[in-house]
Amino acid sequence: MERKARFRVIVTVMLILALVGAYGAQLFKLQSQATQEPGSYTYRTVVQAARGPILDRNGNVLVTNRASYNIQLNRVILLNADDPNQRLLELGELCESLGADYADHLPISKTTPYAYTLDDLDSSWQNNFRKFLSAYGLDPDMSPQTLMKELQKIFSIPSDWTDQQKRLVTGLRYELALLAVEGTGLESYTLLADADTDTLSAIMELATPGLNVQTSTVRSYNTEYAAHILGYLGTMWADEYQSTYKDLGYPMNATVGKSGIEVAFEPELHGTDGTKVTTVNEDGEVLDEYWAVEPEAGDCVMLTIDINLQAAAEEALEKIILDLREHGLSSSSTDSKGKGQDAEGGALVAIDVNTGEVLACASYPTYSLETFYEDYATLSEDPYKPYYNRALQAPMPPGSTFKMVTSIAAIDSAGIGRFYEIDDLGKYTYFDTYQPECLIYTNTGTTHGIINMMEALSVSCNYYFYEVGRRTGITAIDNVAKQLGLGEHTGVEIGEAIGYRANPKTKAEVHKDNPDLAGWYDADTIAAAIGQSENRFTPMQLAVYTASLANQGKRYKATFLKRIVSSDYTETLVENEPVVANNYTFSDEAMAAVREGMRLAVTEGTASTYLKNYNVAVCAKTGTAEHGSTGSAHGAFVCYAPMDDPQIAIAVYVEKGAQGGNLAQAAVAVMDQYFKAAPTDDLPGETVVG
Repeated sequence: MERKARFRVIVTVMLILALVGAYGAQLFKLQSQATQEPGSYTYRTVVQAARGPILDRNGNVLVTNRASYNIQLNRVILLNADDPNQRLLELGELCESLGADYADHLPISKTTPYAYTLDDLDSSWQNNFRKFLSAYGLDPDMSPQTLMKELQKIFSIPSDWTDQQKRLVTGLRYELALLAVEGTGLESYTLLADADTDTLSAIMELATPGLNVQTSTVRSYNTEYAAHILGYLGTMWADEYQSTYKDLGYPMNATVGKSGIEVAFEPELHGTDGTKVTTVNEDGEVLDEYWAVEPEAGDCVMLTIDINLQAAAEEALEKIILDLREHGLSSSSTDSKGKGQDAEGGALVAIDVNTGEVLACASYPTYSLETFYEDYATLSEDPYKPYYNRALQAPMPPGSTFKMVTSIAAIDSAGIGRFYEIDDLGKYTYFDTYQPECLIYTNTGTTHGIINMMEALSVSCNYYFYEVGRRTGITAIDNVAKQLGLGEHTGVEIGEAIGYRANPKTKAEVHKDNPDLAGWYDADTIAAAIGQSENRFTPMQLAVYTASLANQGKRYKATFLKRIVSSDYTETLVENEPVVANNYTFSDEAMAAVREGMRLAVTEGTASTYLKNYNVAVCAKTGTAEHGSTGSAHGAFVCYAPMDDPQIAIAVYVEKGAQGGNLAQAAVAVMDQYFKAAPTDDLPGETVVG
């Protein structure tokens, strides 16, 4: 009985509190309305917080913000003014005369005969259009001509206007109508974003009712480099809102990171948006304005990238590729399939051997973040694909840069010593039907003679690795490749392609639609042993692999993040520490084979042209990778330095670059910058690079 009585009391108290709360809310509403002048109107505006800056590892500010002015139009004030359509016509025609690109998302062409242009809009605006049609009871299957007639009736567009005038005002009325359609999430209509001062002055002189200026910020770039890494911004897509940003409290038309660091660290960079409450009279004059929620600037993201190394990498990569296209390589320095004049694109990645921090990550061709949207249509049609991040998204055959994997597997799993000698006979005739040739034999008819493992690495003898690869077997080779990070996630915060390693499972998957090609044979093993077959790795993976070789198997998680700092630079919020992703320790014998073989490649082998007399002891390996398409072979190059105290690992790759030795000059440019630069750890400096 006591329990029931207590329950009744609790229920009664809760009902009383609910009633008091409801009456209190209504009283507050009435009091608020009583304080407003007759005919006044109060609205709320979401103001996006200043986005956090992006710095390089030395405190150089790469991306920041500059002040901008957005011209907005208040729907209620304008539509309650005299002759709103005429007002909009004058406003739109002034924008056009000024060359100002005002926002018009009505998916109908601006000239007759009308056609739908939905494909020109992102998913969010396409969804808004569908919601608009539903809200107004319009048939989504009607022709654009019929829809335009219906819209002109709904919006009371004068019939004696020209088609151009009708379309102009209909587009503006559509934008305003969307504000009242449930589910669009639109809180205001921005007529012009980032208006220049002349445009701002001319438009505001019209004194259009409801027109106001909101101060904001836009991204400003202090460097022309690292576009693929830094990334760009854009209005969120509908699926992004539903899957990610809705729960974070973002408005549906918020600007968010779309690629690179901008999207990887969106929550940290975005900050907290503010809410401004404004009361205006019927003429649009501001009577009161205050912050209901003040905006909080985003945090500062400091990268591991050294922008000077990045600049050296991009410039060297560009020079090599453009030189190849213009001149190619001499016939004596490459194979018969091409001289590299069809070189397409390339990448260079440099990593701190002892932390996994990415020091430079270049992809060529590249683009300008400052003019991303203006250039997008043209660059999207460029056959060399400037927007493609080859460093992270282009798995390619590694060629002979893979041979250190086979060396380690042969020593540690097959008992083949590093001094084990083989007589290179040019053509490998162990199999009756598959008899591949050493490259030197194919090009010149000569052979490498009797060589050991280190010498085979130095001159990149395919014949040697056909034999030790066959004797070692694919299981052991594949395991070493996996342990060293090939075909595995590197850990970088930006999206990466994973690629795959050559093994029976991979081949079956690659050729699942053609069972005749899906089987694994011993011939596949010897092809895999020299980096061919189904081996496909990104330049980032090759850099991580090379750093792992330098560390005798210890592989660090690759990262672009140094630290995250509060917006006022007073507090370190995140200090990114090195993370060991895998600790596979191969034998000292294998380490000696790899180190000495890669060193020999520099002093007297395939990498000697550009590195023999370099003032730091470098260990390197070149690669020439065959591929299924026509044209020159791909070129690959990896190195680490110094030999006895490894600090930096570099991977360079050029599609149809003919061969890897030529790419050493790009690594030299990066090492020149690295070894002359004294590391710092400062915050921040407004250094402009580029």
